[in-house]
Amino acid sequence: MGIEKLLIANRGEIALRIHRACHEMGIKTVAVHSTADADAMHVRLADEAICIGPPAARDSYLNIANIISAAEISGADAIHPGYGFLSENAQFAEIVEAHGLIFVGPKPEHIRIMGDKVEAKRTAGALGLPLVPGSDGAVKDITEAKRLALEVGYPVLIKAASGGGGRGMKVVQSEDQLETSISQAGSEAKAAFGDDTVYMEKYLGNPRHIEFQVFGDGNGNAIHLGERDCSLQRRHQKVLEEAPSPVISAADRERMGGIVAKAMADMGYRGAGTIEFLWENGEFYFIEMNTRLQVEHPVTEMITGVDLVREQIRVAEGRPLSVAQEDLRFTGHAIECRINAEDPQTFAPSPGTVTSYHVPGGMHVRVDSGLYQGYKVPPYYDSMIGKLIVYGRTREGCIMRLKRALEEYVIEGMKTTIPLHQKLLRDPEFQNGDYTIKWLEEWLAKDN
Repeated sequence: MGIEKLLIANRGEIALRIHRACHEMGIKTVAVHSTADADAMHVRLADEAICIGPPAARDSYLNIANIISAAEISGADAIHPGYGFLSENAQFAEIVEAHGLIFVGPKPEHIRIMGDKVEAKRTAGALGLPLVPGSDGAVKDITEAKRLALEVGYPVLIKAASGGGGRGMKVVQSEDQLETSISQAGSEAKAAFGDDTVYMEKYLGNPRHIEFQVFGDGNGNAIHLGERDCSLQRRHQKVLEEAPSPVISAADRERMGGIVAKAMADMGYRGAGTIEFLWENGEFYFIEMNTRLQVEHPVTEMITGVDLVREQIRVAEGRPLSVAQEDLRFTGHAIECRINAEDPQTFAPSPGTVTSYHVPGGMHVRVDSGLYQGYKVPPYYDSMIGKLIVYGRTREGCIMRLKRALEEYVIEGMKTTIPLHQKLLRDPEFQNGDYTIKWLEEWLAKDN
């Protein structure tokens, strides 16, 4: 069944990204927005716009009843959740489908399985994905925890079964810290996510964060679209991503890609997904799966030529994947810089009015952003205001083009992280691709 009108249950650059894909496919769009986003670019460009509540996300972008009402009022036949907000909420997906609407995303049961980190790990292991050594499910008591930690070997990591963003996560160096750390992690998790369940895994000393983009048609067919290196993180938040990874060989890409694609095919997975691994000493270890489109999806689009949002919509309509694994080619190199409205040194949020705005141009330069001159960046949401994505035939060429594009990028009226990215690109270790998930925070600490 073809989608004729799609409601975009999100805001900012991703809402605009989805709108563009829809219009290129001849699909009408419905924007939903909070009162704070009435002047947003995706609201201006959509065919229809409906206000769904006040600025606070819980009263607007997380308000399922208002979103469903907006879909019914507008006559939309599908909903795309974007990323964040309700994109990995299985109940939302179920409600969308119960109202006879198409959910542009995975099956609700897969969202639920992969949203529970303990269940996700168990499922991943059953599907043949390599796991980090650790507990088989939740840690039940301190006696079991001590035995397991000795088996796995210190240091170990205590992690919350629900949620993410670094909350409910504790590194334990020795047995005398174990009981306190489990208690603290459980309390943090309970406060943040309403669930004090924790599990344990081997703490990897200095890994890289490598993730594979996967895509399934929901009928047992799946492909992978290569890996992204997302190791440059601050407080578990990604800052810059690139594809392919500077450390993954073509043979390892093909091997691991084959494993993840088979896992998704066996699962009957539908739509876009990302399987995240820690990589150390040539070994991959599954950490989690994101059952949605990722912020960094454009770098994969750049090196494969596949429009992932268009593909999501096709699959949601019940159509087959438009590309077969054997037809996919990975060419060149792409890097994405996340541009945030933040002080580039203190990272304090810096919302405000855009007084001057100019985006870089030229061959293989892409800017995904909802900014325009005069736009007021609201203080209520995530501070990311744009993404600069650049492609080059080689990694070196890509870095040179990215440097040039950052020089051209003008956003005035607020502080942004553009200067941070400029400084990062000048660093010899970054230029050599010689970094891990700890590198950026150490680099920032050394710098300040």
